Amino acid sequence: GRLFIRVFEDAAREVVEDIIDLLELEPIRKQEVGTLPYGQRKRVELGRALALDPQLILLDEPTVGMNLEEKEDMVRFILEIRARGTTVVLIEHDLGVVMDISDRVYVLDFGQVIAEGRPEEVAKNPRVQEAYMGVEV
Repeated sequence: GRLFIRVFEDAAREVVEDIIDLLELEPIRKQEVGTLPYGQRKRVELGRALALDPQLILLDEPTVGMNLEEKEDMVRFILEIRARGTTVVLIEHDLGVVMDISDRVYVLDFGQVIAEGRPEEVAKNPRVQEAYMGVEV
């Protein structure tokens, strides 16, 4: 009984420490989440999801409201999560973030798929340029 609990606690602690390292949360690990700036709270939310060791993670606009440095950090974290074998499904309006992270992109305009494919292909699509980049076609 007690040995099993101890082994489980040690394994859980190891997972948490790995997530703290991955998401660079060490400097804030003792702070209450509610007191953290927005970008750091988003990191903690991502860490909570990762603690469940998901095969797939759905991220809904993970960079919204972030400054450039926070966005770059989040992109780096998402790329590392992917490299570790977790599939990431991303809903994101920031095309720079989408292009940096994605292997495959589906673009919706008013709920309809208007383009799909590799990021560089989709970026050249006239319908995508009109809908998301303000380019008149």
